Amino acid sequence: MTSYDLLPFAPFTTREWFLVGIFLVTYAALLVVTIQNSRRKMQILRDRLDKARQIQADQQAMSQQSLEANHKRVAELEELIQKLDDENDVLRLELEEKKARLDYNNKVAVIENEKRSKADHIIFSSPVYIRLQDLLDRGESMSNEEQSQLDKVINSVYTGFTSQLYGLYRMTSQEYAVCLLIKARFAPKDIATLTAHSKESVASTRSRLFHKVFQRKGTTKDWDDFVLSL
Repeated sequence: MTSYDLLPFAPFTTREWFLVGIFLVTYAALLVVTIQNSRRKMQILRDRLDKARQIQADQQAMSQQSLEANHKRVAELEELIQKLDDENDVLRLELEEKKARLDYNNKVAVIENEKRSKADHIIFSSPVYIRLQDLLDRGESMSNEEQSQLDKVINSVYTGFTSQLYGLYRMTSQEYAVCLLIKARFAPKDIATLTAHSKESVASTRSRLFHKVFQRKGTTKDWDDFVLSL
């Protein structure tokens, strides 16, 4: 009996070692690509989440509650500035700088809120919005052409609405239609009629979109509020 007979298998040939080498190199290359793709996807998710959070922060900054808090803070700063003596010039300048920032933010928020009010008026008086109201009265859904017209009206007054949405998540045509109708302030039951879907389906779409963008569960209202903030 030879020494080879004692081995459980014969040693690899040169060709077999070559094939094993190719397999290992290919596997390593695929592993590197998989890791890189995973990191790239995670970075995309992080960027998407950062954008969404910034939009929410901007929305909060423009809210009436935030404006009232800022006005109160401005009044407090003015009172502090008046109480300072001449020896506190540096502190006075710091307080005046904070007050100036708050005044500026308040003015921007007021202007933005006025723009949104006028934008809504333009949408509500547009021919396509009136047409959609007629469709609701008859219980009919909107056509692709009517959706396109609504898209144009909304983007004409809310510049970048579509690009902001698609920058966060590449949604389907049906998902985008729901967002358009939310932006036009249609009620969920009316969105269901206009998109020829059930109320349950529309609700599922809204909550699903919130989860896709923010990577956490949220209510349908959470998504509506976010879309309205764009």
